[in-house]
Amino acid sequence: MKVSRKLFLLSIVCCIGIAVNAQSYDIVIKGGHVIDPKNAIDGIMDVAIKDGSISLVDSKIDASGANQVVDATGLYVVPGLIDIHTHHYWGTNLDQAYMDGPNAFPPDGFTFRNGITTIVDAGSPGWATFEKYKKQTIDLSKTRVLAFLNIVGQGMRGGVYEQNTSDMDPRMAALMAKRYKDDVVGFKVAHFEGADWTPVDHAVEAGELAGGIPVMIDFGGSNPPLSIKELFLTHLRPGDIFTHCFAQLNSREYLVDLKSQKVKPFVYEARDKGIVFDVGYGGISFAYSQAIPAIKEGFYPNTLSTDIHIGSMNAAMKDLLTVMDKFIAMGMDFNSVIKAVTWEPAKVIKREELGHLSVGAPADVAILGIRKGNFGFFDYTGHREAGDKRLECEVTIRDGKVVYDLNGKTTPIYYRPK
Repeated sequence: MKVSRKLFLLSIVCCIGIAVNAQSYDIVIKGGHVIDPKNAIDGIMDVAIKDGSISLVDSKIDASGANQVVDATGLYVVPGLIDIHTHHYWGTNLDQAYMDGPNAFPPDGFTFRNGITTIVDAGSPGWATFEKYKKQTIDLSKTRVLAFLNIVGQGMRGGVYEQNTSDMDPRMAALMAKRYKDDVVGFKVAHFEGADWTPVDHAVEAGELAGGIPVMIDFGGSNPPLSIKELFLTHLRPGDIFTHCFAQLNSREYLVDLKSQKVKPFVYEARDKGIVFDVGYGGISFAYSQAIPAIKEGFYPNTLSTDIHIGSMNAAMKDLLTVMDKFIAMGMDFNSVIKAVTWEPAKVIKREELGHLSVGAPADVAILGIRKGNFGFFDYTGHREAGDKRLECEVTIRDGKVVYDLNGKTTPIYYRPK
């Protein structure tokens, strides 16, 4: 009787063990090199996904009961990439620029093929035009779309509309942001050519009225340029964002002193204060003459972003992976590059549920390969830097579903429940 009882208990334990090992998952990603900066994970791990969330990250996960298995051998598995400076208020109004006009484009056509699962439109819609943008782009996109509201009510309509300080209403901007708090992450200042602080101060006021959300500043259009030292240390708050941080244009002051080839001392003071430095590459808003000395000095941007629009995407910038390639080629270490497109931007926009692979987090995942060869990365001035690595997105998972698979790494490629 005692022997029978032991055998009975052993059979129960075995059955429980089998049930645990044969856990049913929607997706298991096998054998990839997981880099998750938030959780300090950097090694070969498996990732399991269930019901749209990360279910388990472990060294060996039984995938026998999974609906789909992704072979990530030899690839990097990272949180879904976040691009916090994009332009997607596309439209057919030819006399308008990035607000319901021809210079922007729908996000889904470029995001997933680059491992991007979340984008933030940087001020294309203003507080007066946001609701149409939400219906047209946010609500219809598979990509997670968030927005910085332009402090100009009309948004990036172009020309004189963006110089109209009477259309910069902090109260109305804050009301719209609070009404759509799930979609709006902050406010944006851009393209203002006047030699005064009205747009910046109004945007910061709107940020305070809306509960302390950040502003993103595309700063400078006056001649002579306004002082970025005054911008950083007097007008902006900790957590506010200085985009186009490696631009070198006559209409704005820049970070690196051209004579000394050093980052100006007050820039470090601003960083210590909590000012966020964002790349915002764009068409003419990144120059190697600024970036190379800064990276060599160890001054890394907080966030890498594209400022993607129909001009920049086919010029020197191309896409977020290319921006990442350039910083790797300049000497920024790989893990810092991954952090600058995952966990760091999630913190900057105060969406800390994103940008990591913690259990319970939204299952947004990018699986990246590195192609080796002889590559050239140039800026709009024509300066070219050589590199021997280029990132390539193999698989993108958004909200627990495979939305992009370059080479059929997923088995079965299409899951169809019976």
